Amino acid sequence: MLIQTTMKYKILIVASIVTLLAACSQLAESAPTALPTQNISEVVALTGQAAFATASALAPLPTETPLPTETPIPTTPLPTVTATFEPGFTDFAQIRFISPGPMSSLVSPISLQVLLVSGESEIVRIELLGEDGRILQRGLERVQRNPSGNYRSFDLSFEIRAVSERGYIRISTEDDRNRIQALNTMPVLLYSIGDNQITPQGNMIYERVMYEGLEDGDEVFGGVVNLKGRFWPFNTQPVFLELIQSDGKVISSRVLDFKGIDTESFETTLLYKVTEPTLVRLSIHQDNLDLSIDDPDLKKYIYVHTMELMLYP
Repeated sequence: MLIQTTMKYKILIVASIVTLLAACSQLAESAPTALPTQNISEVVALTGQAAFATASALAPLPTETPLPTETPIPTTPLPTVTATFEPGFTDFAQIRFISPGPMSSLVSPISLQVLLVSGESEIVRIELLGEDGRILQRGLERVQRNPSGNYRSFDLSFEIRAVSERGYIRISTEDDRNRIQALNTMPVLLYSIGDNQITPQGNMIYERVMYEGLEDGDEVFGGVVNLKGRFWPFNTQPVFLELIQSDGKVISSRVLDFKGIDTESFETTLLYKVTEPTLVRLSIHQDNLDLSIDDPDLKKYIYVHTMELMLYP
């Protein structure tokens, strides 16, 4: 009986070993085949590319910031103009305000529209000044020079402490020698609350000076520039005539006094002395003494008009 029992145990042990060996054989057959070493880097690269592609597909597409472009003149009709100047004031201003017009009542933000001929530097300076001359907003913009003018629109924001005060929109350009080439100002009324009341631009579209027999680029001989024309003063302050060299030096000047703010005729001379042909800028300007803050570049200017002249001995 003992022998039979022992034999049964042996048979069971042998059967267990056979079963275990069969299972190991099946596991070996189903195990994945190992990749060769040289293929491992390829798998990693492909997996990384797939991950970046998925992330790119899920991420929002980037938006492009458009480059500045020339603003086309709007297709809607511009305000009509009723000119009442005396004959002769027919040259459009280099800086021409379309809207708002003079003494418009404005709340923030101001929608400014202009047609302007930029100076040779092609840099235009836009300012909103308070009644004492403090800067409420200032900006610079590059505008391609076009003798016919470029349309531009700006939003000017401001904050004032009082309910209202007088303000000035001032735009200026420079030539390639950093001399003021043109400057024009629009007086407005600023309000902290309320509604806009826009006035038409009227005669503000014209230059405030007219020269008889003298044009931009003319040549002058003999040591004297003869000037004759008409001027429309901004205020009762003196008007200055200057000949300015390319280095900014004033080589001749004259002060004109007018009786009021109505257009008046003038006739005067500017004497000069040069030893060789000299390109200068003839400038006429008037100040605004209401501005208590003096800008080092634009000073207290309220209007500047210039033209180039070639002076000969």
